[in-house]
Order: sequence, then structure tokens, then C-alpha cells
Amino acid sequence: MADPATEIDVDLEVQEVLLAASQHDIPKLRRLLRSNDAATNPANVKDPETGASPLHAAIAACEPEEEELKTNGAPNGVQSNGEEEHTSEQQATLKSAVQTVKLLLQEGAIWNDLDLNDETPGCIAKRLGLDELYEMVVDAGVRAELLLNRLDGYEELSDEEMGDDEEQEQQESADASASNTAEEESAPQLVESTTAATDTAQSGEAEPNVTSSRYLSSDLSFQQDRLLDQDQNGVMMAWESDIMAKSAKKLLPTPGLRVLNVGHGMGIVDGFFQEQSPASHHIIEAHPDVVAEMKRKGWHEKPGVHIHEGRWQDILPELMTQGEMFDAIYYDTFAESYADFRDFFTEQVIGILEQEGKWGFFNGMGADRQISYDVYQKVVEMDLFEAGFDIEWEEIAVPKLEGEWNGVRRPYWSIDKYRLPLCKYMD
Repeated sequence: MADPATEIDVDLEVQEVLLAASQHDIPKLRRLLRSNDAATNPANVKDPETGASPLHAAIAACEPEEEELKTNGAPNGVQSNGEEEHTSEQQATLKSAVQTVKLLLQEGAIWNDLDLNDETPGCIAKRLGLDELYEMVVDAGVRAELLLNRLDGYEELSDEEMGDDEEQEQQESADASASNTAEEESAPQLVESTTAATDTAQSGEAEPNVTSSRYLSSDLSFQQDRLLDQDQNGVMMAWESDIMAKSAKKLLPTPGLRVLNVGHGMGIVDGFFQEQSPASHHIIEAHPDVVAEMKRKGWHEKPGVHIHEGRWQDILPELMTQGEMFDAIYYDTFAESYADFRDFFTEQVIGILEQEGKWGFFNGMGADRQISYDVYQKVVEMDLFEAGFDIEWEEIAVPKLEGEWNGVRRPYWSIDKYRLPLCKYMD
């Protein structure tokens, strides 16, 4: 008969960390986190049965027992009739959870790690109505993404050009980069795009990367209600029409304005721009199949329309040189990074947008998960502020989309409300 001890593979140290996190035993948890010599950060160990990390465990421990739900009538933290229904015990649990989550985040816990239920710690907090814990995880996500964006733009200097302080800063950046590389390998990351793209969740399958170069060299499929690339990724879909209509009317409130759209796709927003009778209508489109479809539909013959074939990175400097200025700009490319988008509004928009002009973009960053969407809203707001822009948001209800994803590789939208952005120069 086999020895039961050999049949059960339980890492007692992992279970000890998870238990301390779930019990909000901060002294014990701090000792475990800082005394462990394992190669893996103890703040990111996982339960083999549930995939839960200590951060998951600390937040999930705030879920009330079934008997409490029957008594109180609402999950812990959910507001009922405008009043919180925490008991004193629940309030104490929440308070200790806040301190535990704070410790775990300080020790490098991954904010968007997934358990086997496909939930991040923030997803659990959102589901349980734990607003304070949710905002803590969102803020951790913002800090992580801002750091990743900073490192993405880091230009390594040669040894001769660096002083001691610069060498130290580079080493710190390298250490942070290594830490975030581990985070990327452990958790789904945002496909940093303002287009129809989704988070790359770990499914165990080897899926083609959604990159700009792959997209631009792929054969596209034009269907009545969608545009797909050769990997069956949704480039644009008809359900976006209401969003595009509202965007066009906000950007072009009156006839006779000059508008630029970056990324034609199915031509949805450009159709709505035409309804607003612009004085001039410039369209930049990089994919040759889309350009061919535009010409087949006669876009080059529409009033005031100018089609620019190529990438905006190449076209916009030419328009600046020619002195072209616009009252409105819209950005909706596919498979570009957040770094590309940031370069667009920090380096290009300021050279072609009139002082009283407005611009917007398809706000699809992280839209397959509420917490990712919330994180990138804050990241965008900070970067826009630094670039000299104000932004206003209008929330729009998104219809149920279950049937929309048939034949599409991955849904790129799964949240209830779209936040429509309208940007302008600061006063």
C-alpha cells in the first residue's frame, strides 16, 4: 500500500502563507514573506487547487458566511437603501483586510494575477462590493502600468555616458523590469491598445500575437457586421455603431469643420462624420485591404474626403509640414501598443489640432475586465494631463453582446458601460 504522504503534494510553506493572508494575521504574514528564501516571491505563491494567491485569499476572506447573508440581506460592503450594513465584526474584518492587502502590495503581490476561476483579486473585491479594497488594487495596477510604460521608454546609456547616480538608477530600473517580467509571466497583461483588442489571458493555447506588423500583412475578412483579420480577431464590429455616432456628434457639433480620422476599418465613424457635413475629411488607413475596400465603395469620391495610405507615424509629419490643421481628430487603430497611442497624443496631436479643437479615441483598453478598464482610465488621465490635455468621460450603456462573438477568436468587450472620451487642450 502506497504511503499517503507520497500521494499528496502539499507545500506547507505555501499553505502557511495563504492561511496567514486569509486570517489577516499581519505579524505572521510579514514574517513569512520576509523570511522565505525561495526563488518565488512568497507574496505570489498559489494554492494548487484554486490558483488563489495571498492577495486573492485576503480579499476573499471578507465574504460573509451564508448565514450572515440571510441575516443582513446583502454581501459585505454592498450598499442597501443607501446605508452600509456592515456589522461591527464585518467592519473589523474589512479593516484588517485593508492592512493585509496593503502589506501584500508593498511586498510585490501581483495586482492582476488570475485564479482558476479567471478572477483577479480586484475582480473578487468588485464582486463582493468591497470598494475600498477594489480601489487599492486599482491604484496598484496604475502604479505598475505607469512603471512599465516608463521602462518601455527607457533608453539605455553607455557606461561612458553614465555617472554613478545614473548607473544606480539604471540598475534599479533593471531590477524593476525583472520583477515586472515575472509579473507578466504569471498574469494576463493588458494588450495596450485603444482598439478592438483584448487582454491575452493565459489559456494554455499558443495563439498568434496581435501585433501591428502581423495585422498589416494579414488578409482581412469583410462581413456585414464585422471586420476580422486572418486570425479571426475582431478588428471592428457593427455593435460599436452607437458609440461611433455619439463620438462623431461630440467632435463635430456643427457643419463646416475639418476632421481627421486615424484608422478607417469598416468606415463606421467616417460615415457619421460625413453626416455632419465637414469642410474637409482626412482619413489615414494603413491596411491595403481596407484601402482597396474604401475605393471600391467610392470613399475617394465623397465630398471633401482625402485618403492617406500608410501608417499615421509616417503620414502625420507630412501633414504637419503641409500646415494642415484640424478642428476634430479621432483615433481608432488596431493592434498598436499603448506606447504608440501615447506618442500619438504627446508628439502628433499638438501639431495638427486647432487650439479650440477636440479629439477622441475608441476607448477599448482592458475592456474585457472591469478592473483593467478602470486601471487604464487612470493611466490615460495622468498621461493626458502631463501632455497638456483635459478629458471628459461620458458613460454609455453597452448592449448584451453574447451572440456577437460567434466566429471571433476572443471577445474584446465584456463590461457593462463604455466611457466615451472627449479631449481638449487645458485652459
